[in-house]
Amino acid sequence: MKKLFLSATALLGMTAGAQAADMAAKAPYYKAPSVAVYDWTGFYLGVNAGIGLGRNRAIHDTPLGTDSLYLAPQGAFGGGQVGYNWQAGSLVYGFEADIQGAELSDDRTNVGGPLLATAYSQKIDWFGTVRGRVGLATGPVLSYVTGGYAYGNVKTSITEAGIGTVFSSNKMQNGWVVGSGVEAALGGNWTGKIEYLYLNMGNNSYAFEPFTQTLNTEVRENIFRVGLNYRVGSSSAYTPVVAADWTGWYLGGNFGTGTGRDRSSVIKPANPPGDLGASEIFNLAPDGINGGVQAGYNWQAANWVYGLEADIQASSQRDNKTVVGFGTIAYDARLPWFGTVRGRLGYAAGSSLFYVTGGYAYGGVKTKAREDGVASALDASTTRSGWTAGAGLETPFTLLGMFGPNWTSKTEYLYVDLGSTSNLINTTVLTTNVTEHIFRTGLNYHFSSPVVAKY
Repeated sequence: MKKLFLSATALLGMTAGAQAADMAAKAPYYKAPSVAVYDWTGFYLGVNAGIGLGRNRAIHDTPLGTDSLYLAPQGAFGGGQVGYNWQAGSLVYGFEADIQGAELSDDRTNVGGPLLATAYSQKIDWFGTVRGRVGLATGPVLSYVTGGYAYGNVKTSITEAGIGTVFSSNKMQNGWVVGSGVEAALGGNWTGKIEYLYLNMGNNSYAFEPFTQTLNTEVRENIFRVGLNYRVGSSSAYTPVVAADWTGWYLGGNFGTGTGRDRSSVIKPANPPGDLGASEIFNLAPDGINGGVQAGYNWQAANWVYGLEADIQASSQRDNKTVVGFGTIAYDARLPWFGTVRGRLGYAAGSSLFYVTGGYAYGGVKTKAREDGVASALDASTTRSGWTAGAGLETPFTLLGMFGPNWTSKTEYLYVDLGSTSNLINTTVLTTNVTEHIFRTGLNYHFSSPVVAKY
């Protein structure tokens, strides 16, 4: 339900405006053609590409103990979509279906140490959705929420040392999907979009031999993608002649979600007599809400826009369910705050700015861990630095006539890598590489008076 709430909230952050009459006395970032109103009604088809990240909890019960793990299939995907929109005033509603080929995989998780070394593999090689969409349009910009049916093929296997493959599943799973996005006209009948989807493809329980083992799994996927659509037979061809002027300072706030895929390991040296030591590899997956503020400056040359932006975020991302070592080492991992300093390079198409971004990232990492049978435990807090890269779409923003022409909203994806951190519980070494996927929407106020886009 948290993802559903965030997707609905994001619509307000991405709303592109109210009626032109509400703004008659103000100079917006764009000016709609005087001879026709942009109409989203009609069929469209297109292509998309992006990355996916799973946060698929697996609880594996063995005679030696129980591990609670997050399998995190990650990788690229691409596919196509087709849909139809109806428009009534500024309200746009419709449906969309898509199908994706994917290379989302996780085959590095290996726990159990020398007693029963257990390797996990999970892969999603295709998935699709059938969704409704509802959104608000201001001319050539549409902000929307979406939800419906999701399906995909999930392959999962477990291999135990000295025994071989003890479990294998290859089947289509069904469930539901929610998300949000922004779509903007590029010129002619072409539009571009940036979108986030959260897929829940159900839970499963399995029992298998040897030793009467059980596996309970969840399949939860985070999808970040960009798309290109062609509006078939559209009567609202859009031809921007002069883009809006984005030059100047801006200040704003943002809100979104974050999910980690923190590759982690536990190395426990052998301590004779009788102790064989252990080496385990797994994922920590802190997940939660983040929000903060940003400030930046843009320069513009023709349609090209380049600039600098800095932000600072508070975050609720947390994973307190990972337990390894047959239930002997329990984690509580958090990312309480982070920030970035990035360059931006974009292309202004009329009232919309499509951009890529990248630069320096930093953040606080808190790790707690408890090892049963050991008097001491880990409670470490450190500030890490690394890098970030991503992409986004920024468009004009008005809401019920309450905001003027200096306001814009943005929808943005960032990948954040904060590097590795290592800690000790007595002689046990715990190492984590902190990587985060961030999807957020923001609102900016531009201090310079914008130049009206012309068509």
